[in-house]
Amino acid sequence: MEIIQIVGLGLVATILTLVIKEQKPMFAFLLATFTGVMIFLFLIGKIAEVIRVLERLATQAGLNLVYLETILKIIGIAYIAEFGAQITRDAGQGAIASKIELAGKILILVMAIPIITVIIETVIRLLPS
Repeated sequence: MEIIQIVGLGLVATILTLVIKEQKPMFAFLLATFTGVMIFLFLIGKIAEVIRVLERLATQAGLNLVYLETILKIIGIAYIAEFGAQITRDAGQGAIASKIELAGKILILVMAIPIITVIIETVIRLLPS
């Protein structure tokens, strides 16, 4: 079970970070960041599997893949912004973390505009004149 490996890595890194933090706070931060990146890299294969399944389902349903790609990009922006904000917050920079989250939300809004436009146009077409 992969979750046991991930939790084990996280616990070991947490203990090491707490021990190192008193003497070398910068190394503790780097260890925490490295651990986060390693966990993310460990999950890349699982993320790729999910994307392949969603693409296959969208193709079978006859959906336009542009919309699926846009939604996947939006999800990616959300995860990356959250990851960056958490790392920044771990470094004690809450204000910068908040700006990263704001930037992520704005980028998501920008990417969602084409989908929102199609939804509104579809609803307008469905309404009686």
